[in-house]
Amino acid sequence: MPDSGPDLDLRLVRYFTVVAEQRHFGRAAEALHITQPSLSRQVRRLEQQLGARLLDRTPQGTRLTEAGEAFLPSAKALLRSAAQTVAETRAAARPSRIAIGFMTGLIVTPAVRELRHRHPDADVRTQHLDWNEPRPFLLGHRVDVAVARLPMSTDGLHVTVLYDEPRMLLVPADHRLAGKESVTLDDIADEPMPVLPDASWNAFWRIDPRPDGSPAPGGPLVEAVEDKFELIASGQAVAIVSAGLRADSVRPDLTTVPLHGVEPSHVVLATRSGDRNRLVGAFRKYARAHLTGTVQAGPEGGSLR
Repeated sequence: MPDSGPDLDLRLVRYFTVVAEQRHFGRAAEALHITQPSLSRQVRRLEQQLGARLLDRTPQGTRLTEAGEAFLPSAKALLRSAAQTVAETRAAARPSRIAIGFMTGLIVTPAVRELRHRHPDADVRTQHLDWNEPRPFLLGHRVDVAVARLPMSTDGLHVTVLYDEPRMLLVPADHRLAGKESVTLDDIADEPMPVLPDASWNAFWRIDPRPDGSPAPGGPLVEAVEDKFELIASGQAVAIVSAGLRADSVRPDLTTVPLHGVEPSHVVLATRSGDRNRLVGAFRKYARAHLTGTVQAGPEGGSLR
């Protein structure tokens, strides 16, 4: 059997990284809530396991040896990997619970019903998400899955495109463009549009800048969707929205008009990268099968990482 090398004690590796960061055994011992002599013994044990001296004491404190400098990045990576492995294993051991988030106008019911039917013992919870909540709720483990609209940062996420939705113009029911068969960006070149506190969201939903490079008209800063609807209904602005948002279901004094000449909105299913909860994988499968909107992205959906 080949020699697999020394078996490293992760506790000792952690002790070493704390001393390396503090550059002082006394401060490191205090941070670790152990005595300084005990910490010194643990670091010596690690050095014996590795066959190399990692730290030197100096009058000013502690410094890394050449071997210590080389080992420190690997030690930190080892601890991160171990923590991730523990988290993933614990998540896999608790696969009977899943929280599914969804944005306004996106119906997840068919996939949720299928998940509950196939996994009757699972605790399946749904939660409405505001426009800016899918990613922080996923990374904060407040939801495990989010059915949302792009754009949003996909760092740390696995994103599957489910389908596309055309974009529409949301206007007051008595607006000059209400009732038209369709409009273009030229029709709204001078119309004020609400501004949201997110650059990528503004770029897409305000189409800012416009195709000719000109900036989109300015407008009031809003954060809540309800504030945006009130602003539009009062005649102070218009907005570009997804076709999945039915104006008549929002409020009777608003209406939508098809907006031609712009790319559609992508509806996606987002999860945490590397999440091994089997219910997450199952819901992704059912979402691809049941949440198809009006235009499918493809038989298996697109995938972004």
